[in-house]
Amino acid sequence: MSSAATAIGFLLIIGVNTVVAAVAIRFFRLRLATTWGAALYTALFVPLIYFVTTILLSGFVGFGGGGVGDRATALILVWVLPFTLAVSLDVFWLPSPDEIEMPEKAG
Repeated sequence: MSSAATAIGFLLIIGVNTVVAAVAIRFFRLRLATTWGAALYTALFVPLIYFVTTILLSGFVGFGGGGVGDRATALILVWVLPFTLAVSLDVFWLPSPDEIEMPEKAG
């Protein structure tokens, strides 16, 4: 597989994982009443989601090949980088959960 295809595949996985993590982190911060709850759910469920998306999308990339280096470098690229970007997006760019009005619960 060519280096360009590998780079495009990694960019695809990084983009998908960043969006998934940003949405999940935002959802947990808005819906859960405690800060610890949001942090705990984020720490447990985002890596689980990453595992699924990485397995599904990595067939197109072929981890460890194409000038990326070893598997550890590839996993840092597709897990740590997107998670860091998603947390930064939620904390620094989006409004605080306290500033958002939630709809009334039916019931």
